Amino acid sequence: MWPTDWPSSARTIASAVEAAVAAAHAADEPAFTEAVADLAELPADQVSSVLAAIVRELLEIAHPDGLTGDDVRAVLETVVRQSATWFSRIDATAVVGALTGALGVDDANEPDHAAPNPQPAAVLLIAYLAGLARVPAQDSVRRAIDEIARAETVEMP
Repeated sequence: MWPTDWPSSARTIASAVEAAVAAAHAADEPAFTEAVADLAELPADQVSSVLAAIVRELLEIAHPDGLTGDDVRAVLETVVRQSATWFSRIDATAVVGALTGALGVDDANEPDHAAPNPQPAAVLLIAYLAGLARVPAQDSVRRAIDEIARAETVEMP
C-alpha cells in the first residue's frame, strides 16, 4: 500500500498513523490506545514531524483563506468534545500542545518535561481535520512523508 521506495521506517510510521486515525474515526478506545502505543514505540522525532506536517496540511485545506483565532478555538473545542465521548483519557492540554506545535507557535526553547505526549492528541486532530477538509487521511500521510523526504534530500547552498 505504501510506496516500496520509502524506507521501512517511513512505511511503519505511515501504517501506525493510519491505524491510529482509523481507530479514532471508529471511536474505538481500545484500538486507539493500542495504535498510539505502537506510535510511541517509533522514533518520536520522526513521528512528531509526520504528525505535525499532516495537521498543518489539513488545517490549510480546511481553512484556505487563513486560520483565525476563532478557527483555532473551534478546532480545539470540537476535537476535545467529540473525543471525550469515547476516549476517556482525552487531555485538552495535549490537544492545544499538538496544535500549537504543528503551527510552530509553541516555545521550543523551553521544553516542558511534564507536558503530556502530544501524539495521541495529534492523531485526534488529524481524524477531525481530515473529515472537515474532506481529505482521506491516508493521502495526507503520503504527502507529509514525501515532503519530509524531499526536504531532507534538498542540498543546502
